[in-house]
Amino acid sequence: MTRLDFTSQRLCVDADLREGARVELSREQSNYLFNVLRLGEGAGLLAFNGRDGEWRVTVQAAKKAGALTVEARTRDQEILLDIDYLFAPLKHARLDYMAQKAVEMGARKLRPVITRRTQATRVNLDRLRANAIEAAEQCGMTALAEICSEEKLDRVLDQWPADRLLVFCDEAAEIADPLAALRAAGAGFEKFAVLIGPEGGFDEAERGKLRDLKPVARISLGPRVLRADTAAVAALTLVQATLGDLRG
Repeated sequence: MTRLDFTSQRLCVDADLREGARVELSREQSNYLFNVLRLGEGAGLLAFNGRDGEWRVTVQAAKKAGALTVEARTRDQEILLDIDYLFAPLKHARLDYMAQKAVEMGARKLRPVITRRTQATRVNLDRLRANAIEAAEQCGMTALAEICSEEKLDRVLDQWPADRLLVFCDEAAEIADPLAALRAAGAGFEKFAVLIGPEGGFDEAERGKLRDLKPVARISLGPRVLRADTAAVAALTLVQATLGDLRG
């Protein structure tokens, strides 16, 4: 594994990255580099775009907006386990935390779903995307999670694909070994999803629909009732430990 460089600042950009390329910065990015980080022309940092790996770049100053000169690739593009993270939207501060932690745990897609007990029915997708980018920048990731628009849970379940195992975290499930349950249910699958419900839990109609869904793995997260943002970290850790990149 290539050693991560945590001493250099990292920046996510939209442009393609290749040796010798010039990447124009937005005003927001220029303000961040020149006024917040106090970097000057010729300063070095790392850039990534979620497609081309990580690159060493040099800052070029300009009157209104700066640019980057791409020098050399430092790390190849990482490939994450194909995990969708489905969640009922929360209030802003806790949603920010949950989005950041889901990205850190390797979720490839963040998919807000509206349940019958969801309190917040609209999601600020720009804010969600900004949190996902910030998490990737700070944690040395080269992958970027895809941000999806909110959908009704019933519609999502009606169209559920047969090749993606849905891990349904159910506070009413019998307390058993979730690792063993995931190993058994996940055999033969390469695509997964984790679903965390709203603070009030799923209603009985939703719970019945989830139990009847195929393929599904219904697991307990233990004897304590977890808040939704905590449950996100716990569930994704279990999935990664049994089916993903924490298996060693």
